[in-house]
Amino acid sequence: MPRVGILTFSDGRDFVHQGVAGFAADVEGRIAAACEAFGCEVVRGTEPVTSSEMAVREGRRLSAERPDLTIFNYPVWAFPHFSVHAARATIGPLLLFSNIDPTYPGMVGMLAAGGSLEQLGRRHERLWGDVEEEAVGARLKQLVAAAHAVRSLEGSTFARVGGRSMGMYTAVGRTDEWMRRFGIDVEEVDQWEIVRRSELVPAHQAVAGREWLEKNAAGVHYDGKKLTPEILERQVRSYHAMRQIIEDGQIDFCGIKGQPELTNHFVTTDIAEAFLNDPYDWDGPKAPIICATENDMDGALTMQIMHKISATPVLFADVRHYFPAEGIWDLENSGQHATWFAARSEDPAENLSKVHLYPEEWYFPAGGAAVHHLAAPGEVTLARLSRSDGEYRMQVTKGRFEVYDDEKNEMLMRQSNYIWPHAFTRMEASVETFLSRFGANHIHAVPGDITGELGAVCRFLEIDLERLDA
Repeated sequence: MPRVGILTFSDGRDFVHQGVAGFAADVEGRIAAACEAFGCEVVRGTEPVTSSEMAVREGRRLSAERPDLTIFNYPVWAFPHFSVHAARATIGPLLLFSNIDPTYPGMVGMLAAGGSLEQLGRRHERLWGDVEEEAVGARLKQLVAAAHAVRSLEGSTFARVGGRSMGMYTAVGRTDEWMRRFGIDVEEVDQWEIVRRSELVPAHQAVAGREWLEKNAAGVHYDGKKLTPEILERQVRSYHAMRQIIEDGQIDFCGIKGQPELTNHFVTTDIAEAFLNDPYDWDGPKAPIICATENDMDGALTMQIMHKISATPVLFADVRHYFPAEGIWDLENSGQHATWFAARSEDPAENLSKVHLYPEEWYFPAGGAAVHHLAAPGEVTLARLSRSDGEYRMQVTKGRFEVYDDEKNEMLMRQSNYIWPHAFTRMEASVETFLSRFGANHIHAVPGDITGELGAVCRFLEIDLERLDA
């Protein structure tokens, strides 16, 4: 649950404050009610700030509550140095909020405070208007979601299971920078832990997972070589091994190298990656655990941010192919897509009814099941954190997943790796812009439009936002 702190500022002259205190309290109450209405816990100041001493005291008290977003509320004129003292006593994302009322110069107070904070380098967002207006309330909700995503990174741990995969520079982040910029620790885990722990998974758990997949998937296409019941159970065991690694290490999100050691000599981790990202498995409902294949650290970080905003699973895909005649992209990967994307249903059976488990192709000699399905249609936001000359930026575009008649779907999928999961995507970014500027081979997506939230995340983190569809 996001936590919001609210601190109201007022005039430093006692006789003025007494005349406006009722109005200020009413405005603060309406902001608090709006935040509570969209699921926030609200922590409020004990009284409006009317002195420097109160600003420091209330700022420290509010900061100790660890709000995701601190709102400085300006319903009336307020001495700007109160805001400076309070801002120095608080940490994390900061929002200056002003009502617009011709009777009371709250807007003047916000501008005076904002200018002062900018002079001192204290980053903040600004919002103005009646919080009960739809547009203002929606923007406030966006900022809360963005702040919650940013603050949720602090103190978290990423498990890097294995090293760099297949020479991808874009998949490897710096551990010191992750701690300095995001507050994330990186735990190094050898891939041998997956192999070792898989052998310790009880047989009945492996069998239960296999039978659940056989019962619920549209098809499990055993071939007696790359995919057998034993190999599928090995993939189920790998999933349980990852769950144990995550639980024992108190891991918040993760990446698995996979290629080439596991895919050559043990089994693919497609089942593990898909169901870690799903909101369910054969044991029932669960929270998605963000997991990136090929140990893509910046991909996993992008996914974690998008998940904290959207609360849905997040797509991980290669930018595999572009169909010029149709003007669409085929985003696919070797089984990483959460099965939830097949129908976006809360019912696992509905999603899995569209999922086939096919034997892996020649890329992966150890075999296993590829998790094949076609992403359900609808509006999406596509994004990726990448680095240019060592500096992070978030590249974003809106788009849509599309689905066609069965014949066309089959024809398009069979032009590349049919057995992998696919997402036919129409991006708002042009193909020329995308291929000229996109900074990675992997991309990520969630349903809906979260571009506003991602923009705020970037400002809170002091990262450049690059709209590819601008």
